[in-house]
Amino acid sequence: MESEMNKSTLDKIVSNVITKKHIYGALFYVSSDDNSIDLISAVGNIKEDSQYYIASINKLFVSAIILKFYTENRLDLNDKISKYLPEEVVSGLHVYRGKDYSNDLSILHLISQTSGLPGYLIDKQTSGKKAMTELEAGIDQPWPVEKVIHEVKKMKAHFPPGKEGRAKYIDTNHQILSLVIEKITGEPINRVLHELFKELNLTKTYVCEDVKDRNFVPIRYKSDIVNIPLFLTSTRNDIISTANDQMTFLKAFFNGYFFPKQRLTELEKWNNVFFPFKYGIGIQKFHLPRILSPFKPVPDMIGHSGSVGSIAFYVPDINIYMTGTVNQQARPNIAFQTMIKIVNKLR
Repeated sequence: MESEMNKSTLDKIVSNVITKKHIYGALFYVSSDDNSIDLISAVGNIKEDSQYYIASINKLFVSAIILKFYTENRLDLNDKISKYLPEEVVSGLHVYRGKDYSNDLSILHLISQTSGLPGYLIDKQTSGKKAMTELEAGIDQPWPVEKVIHEVKKMKAHFPPGKEGRAKYIDTNHQILSLVIEKITGEPINRVLHELFKELNLTKTYVCEDVKDRNFVPIRYKSDIVNIPLFLTSTRNDIISTANDQMTFLKAFFNGYFFPKQRLTELEKWNNVFFPFKYGIGIQKFHLPRILSPFKPVPDMIGHSGSVGSIAFYVPDINIYMTGTVNQQARPNIAFQTMIKIVNKLR
């Protein structure tokens, strides 16, 4: 691979990130399969080995477990969730225009963001409030899955499950998938995740369980520190990790640890979610149309991102992996601008 990328080039790109408004630290790790490129750079209040909140990259972990169970024939993606979850959970979960679609919901709908379910964080609750807006404002509150289900049943669904060409990116889906995992394993999801971290030797990665935990870089929303321990510890699947551990996990994912490598293209059934993202089966794609980058096309990047500007992406065109964070909930786009700069130096 002809590349202009070396440590000083990466340092220069990453140092520039901290000049942006509200960015207090940044961390990017770039690596190839054969480690011929293996560079990490950190700046500001984030160090190379800092532990940080990965936000929605936890969806990739939950999806990975589901896909592994699928390859081990412990479930089928087309299974209805009613096969695993009790009627009191499923009944009334998805009502669209007066019709109850709850029994039509499948694992595939959840893992591919095509369920049409209400989003407990981003959609308006019956109170008129949005949980995400409150959390960004530092109004901490627990959201255990029981509360998620209770609230979602009172909210408006977006479309019938699996409606052709429709997808809506919401957190509800992976919370319910966590329940499916618990049913199959007989273990709480935090325990299942903990076992996975051990298997992959992710020694600096853990599920948020301690409200007093101060081991990770404080989350920021603009200039404010967002302290939301009640929320983080209530979901049972919110994760703190490092760029190094994220890289180990990302490489495992794209090298067939969970789902056969030669079949990974089966997961690439893309639907638009929010620009510039598409969602496949358990994976997210960052796709910038050529018209928006006429001089140098930006290759597709596959993996997952988080609302705080955390990233874990594989770039198939140049066989490069990237992990890291800018740790800023108000400006996650800065992470993608940085990824594009890094990619442009790699080819």
